[in-house]
Amino acid sequence: MTRDDSAEAARTLLLEGLAALPLNATDHQLAQLLELAGLLEKWSKRINLTGHRTLPEIVRRLVLDAAALAAQLPEIASLADIGSGAGFPGLPIAILRADCRVTLVESRERRHHFQRQAIRQLGIGNVRAELGRAEALEPSIHAAAIAQAVARPADALPLLLPWVGAGGLLLFPGSKPPPPIPEDDPRVRFEPCVGYRVPLGGAERTLWIARKTAAETH
Repeated sequence: MTRDDSAEAARTLLLEGLAALPLNATDHQLAQLLELAGLLEKWSKRINLTGHRTLPEIVRRLVLDAAALAAQLPEIASLADIGSGAGFPGLPIAILRADCRVTLVESRERRHHFQRQAIRQLGIGNVRAELGRAEALEPSIHAAAIAQAVARPADALPLLLPWVGAGGLLLFPGSKPPPPIPEDDPRVRFEPCVGYRVPLGGAERTLWIARKTAAETH
């Protein structure tokens, strides 16, 4: 497949996938998502940012996966993406939710540098990238926080709690069946689990949403 064929296949996948969700993306948002995928493909030839190497794979497995998650989220003013890796799902969410302020928290320098390059090159004004471990940084308060890379909600919970205020949302994406959640934790109240599928025959996903019931004490 030539470079032009790959780019056209990726664009077709993205258009069809977003239409299936559905998400009303502008031409500018579409261009940003495709540019993000292209930048990740380029960087991944030099450093190991993702196991998905081709542009269509990145769109299908990463961009549309993040977009499917974005379609499940309630309206939120801000989001902390803890352990965000190459910026997924935070960067696509920031592109698709332009009114949502997103903070990417990543401890590995090369991934952090990629995030900063993507923010600059794509002109995503509602994102900032922080380098460091979530538990070591001074947390800023957000309306919601997510830790997609941490499979177990019980393990992610202590990382997320300091980044949201009382009443804030804690987001725990997972596969099907959903991972077990901690029971009888007075700091959070879990809502019923949401099930959804990534478009174009993608994976079945689940999403636990918990609300922080009280301000964290330090």
